[in-house]
Amino acid sequence: MDDEAEFEPETVERMEASEEPPPRPPKVPSPPPLSTPRVNPGCFIAQEAGYIRGHGTIALDERLYATVPGTVEQINRLITVRPFRSPRYLPEVGDVVVGRITEVVQKRWKVDIYARQDAYLQLSAVNLPGGELRRRSAEDELMMREYLKESDIISAEVQKVTEDGMIALHTRSLKYGKLGQGIVITLKPSCIRRSKTHFHTLPCGVSMILGNNGYIWVGATVATVEGQQSGGFLQSSEAISRVEREAIARVHNVIRILADISIAIYDTSVIIAYDLSLAYTVNTLVTPSVRKELAEMIRVKIALET
Repeated sequence: MDDEAEFEPETVERMEASEEPPPRPPKVPSPPPLSTPRVNPGCFIAQEAGYIRGHGTIALDERLYATVPGTVEQINRLITVRPFRSPRYLPEVGDVVVGRITEVVQKRWKVDIYARQDAYLQLSAVNLPGGELRRRSAEDELMMREYLKESDIISAEVQKVTEDGMIALHTRSLKYGKLGQGIVITLKPSCIRRSKTHFHTLPCGVSMILGNNGYIWVGATVATVEGQQSGGFLQSSEAISRVEREAIARVHNVIRILADISIAIYDTSVIIAYDLSLAYTVNTLVTPSVRKELAEMIRVKIALET
């Protein structure tokens, strides 16, 4: 008989892992909020240790100093100084801007809005002529210069601002789009008062768009046919009358005077300045003596009204 091999069951011992997980690095607490909200150039902000230097600051001897007058803004460890009067436009979502088309590229237009870099207007972010609602096709891309071309003036709204500074515009509302005959006035963005509406029709019959970026468009009011949709591309080729041209020129001159005396530009201040300028002819509003006299009258009148 074959010997039967007897196998005894092996005892398997299960040992729980006794090794502990590696200790986590200690969490560095966030620096306390700064106690200096407004600074001038050369003002001490904080010690450099624990902070990240941003725009408007400089590091000297492990200390952060302001390089521009403005408000200190702190996001976690990043410290920046937002200038009171920026030489360039700092866009915010929802701002109304007036811009000039600088280039037509693939499926977008580049627009100069007086910012650090050109904004872009996507083909999908505009209304088609006639207000037609449909998906954009390759044919629409080929006809982009039929809609908007270089040097055209448009009004738009800031749709998005990315972290790297890219600015996206849109003109989906029928109040935005290509602008016709008129004057574009370039001022500092700080001259424009932010308000609920930036589209105005003045009592003198002149239309005015106050862009938050410092560009102001002044032109004749275009009469639209009821029920007719232009998609933001309505253009009038009719000659502007002499009376309308003089009104546009007068509005242009009083806006320049308001900017010279550092009075915020909005619909009420423009109307007050326009009414006071009626005592002078349009061609005399450019002479220094008349501008100085009118500026003093405007300053007193606006101080009494407010």
